[in-house]
Amino acid sequence: MFNKNDITELEITDITDEGNGVGKADGFAVFVPFSAVGDKLSVKIVKVQKSYAYGIIDRIIVPSDDRIESDCPVFKKCGGCSLRHISYKSELSVKDNMVRNAFKRIGGVEPIFEEILGCDETDYYRNKAQYPVSKIDSKAVFGFYAQRSHRVIPFADCRLQPEIFAEISKKVLEIAIKKGISPYDEISNTGILRHIFLRRGYHSDEIMLCLVVRKNCRREINSLANEIVPLYPEIKTVVMNINPDKTNVIMGKETEAIYGDGFIYDEMCGNKIKLAPEAFYQVNTKQAERLYDIASEYADLKGGETLLDLYCGAGTIGLSMAKKVKKLIGVEIIPEAIENAKENAIRNNIDNAEFICGDVGKVASKLIGKGIHPDVIILDPARKGCDDIAIGAIIKMNPQKIVYISCNPATCARDLKILSENGYRAEKARAVDMFPRTNHCECVVKLTK
Repeated sequence: MFNKNDITELEITDITDEGNGVGKADGFAVFVPFSAVGDKLSVKIVKVQKSYAYGIIDRIIVPSDDRIESDCPVFKKCGGCSLRHISYKSELSVKDNMVRNAFKRIGGVEPIFEEILGCDETDYYRNKAQYPVSKIDSKAVFGFYAQRSHRVIPFADCRLQPEIFAEISKKVLEIAIKKGISPYDEISNTGILRHIFLRRGYHSDEIMLCLVVRKNCRREINSLANEIVPLYPEIKTVVMNINPDKTNVIMGKETEAIYGDGFIYDEMCGNKIKLAPEAFYQVNTKQAERLYDIASEYADLKGGETLLDLYCGAGTIGLSMAKKVKKLIGVEIIPEAIENAKENAIRNNIDNAEFICGDVGKVASKLIGKGIHPDVIILDPARKGCDDIAIGAIIKMNPQKIVYISCNPATCARDLKILSENGYRAEKARAVDMFPRTNHCECVVKLTK
């Protein structure tokens, strides 16, 4: 057993799903952030549990061949990137193994794995940023939360975000302070400006500026919009979202367009897409299009099928396949996203699509009651995966094929285990890197009855 502050030497042999290196000292697992496979390290123990410990690098004795110099001054403080200290080739290997190991260890499934799809653009690829606003030493700042905390690390020039996001955010904060829109204090639930939320169309270059505030301050936000919009013609709409609650949830329930109509437009797989602030939209547009191409290939649609798109968001996945099926049904719990999906279908002359707002499991159960049994189901749930009701309804629907898209290999593997126990075989799978330099990885799985 170790004690806190002990120093030990170890070699890093693997990297966990959270991006921490792991090595063993006298058979005891030690997790070390910002380490690389092959590193020989002197490690200071900072936390001891019954069967493992956490450490920090005291000294690099022999560096791994995977190591590179980080190009971000705050990546060890910020909770965004965890793999910026290793080469991208090594990162892809880590992520590929992450998906394969989760499927085998948690799901007990071993599909044919295709080669991981890497990302051509590893910098500035995100189409959305949500910057928390705070006050540090009496100065208004914005940046990112430190890992596992709500402590803001002031930093504008993130290499994951488009450079124009930093320019706009700096100007927004400058104007906000001038107009008396004070930074939010999370502890006391005082102040006004909570988050600066930006969304950009990858193909259209249209930008949405959404200011999340603690209380309605329409007059001040309107004045801010009048000043910021002439400086950046890319800004097509300015939106105020009101979140009065003492919560870690970013968006409140009330949204109001201050300038423009409250939406921006982009293209996804050739379809024009309308986007509300609340609508889910993949943050890496170019890579998402490649991901959806793989999903379409796995669905192997012939033209006469009924396709059910569960957790459909603004309808982007289903609409990309709508012209290959007889009927498309999309289900999503967020009303604004469903309205976007319906409008997106009309806008793209797609007349065989129906979109239903509601809990995925409950709606799927109602569809069964109406005698609807889809031939193919597309799943793209949040990180928590599918709940029991949804999985149960999917099994009762008895589709011939399921295409499961996931941003969390662990919960995907858990759901695959249940599906495999109910007559489905995980036939093919592919990891897709949607989030370069972070520890997150997407995957696509084809299941057949």
